[in-house]
Amino acid sequence: MNTQQILKDSEDRMEKALDVFRNDLRGLRTGRASPQMLDAIRVDNYGTMSPIRDVASVTCPDASSIVIKPYVAESLKEIEKAIRASDMGLAPNNDGKVIRLSIPAMSGDQRKKIVAQIKKSGEAAKVSCRNIRRDGNKHFDDAEKAKTMTEDDRDKGKAKMQDLLKAYEGKIDALSASKEKEVLEQ
Repeated sequence: MNTQQILKDSEDRMEKALDVFRNDLRGLRTGRASPQMLDAIRVDNYGTMSPIRDVASVTCPDASSIVIKPYVAESLKEIEKAIRASDMGLAPNNDGKVIRLSIPAMSGDQRKKIVAQIKKSGEAAKVSCRNIRRDGNKHFDDAEKAKTMTEDDRDKGKAKMQDLLKAYEGKIDALSASKEKEVLEQ
């Protein structure tokens, strides 16, 4: 692998780590209703665990409620059971056709816990990016040992890899700060 290939592979992998972090942030409860809050919940759909979006329509008629309308009426009880089993602390209100979820306002303690969760998730994303950098640096070392790259090229590649890592850590920090601000302001 040459320098460009190693950097491209590492950048693609860091972008995937950033996408995972973005998806983690979407699923966090911020006091405002959002269909993405339910993305992590899986429902037993004829023996297969499926996301709620695959078995029902999820909408937010206002900022403090979510309405779930199953495509098949029989899955109503399974959706309700999955929501109750989740650690989101939501109480589903089943009227026989749809499930309504009221999103209560968050207390100061809940906000602090969510901010701590954001920081923990952000740090995990950074660690993932650092592991990708380590793998990329190993590729540079291996290429230099195999005499397909000079020492200077290896060192320049490692410097570019470090710059790439700093850029992605900055993106992760910016996403974290934005989400923390959103959680604390409401």
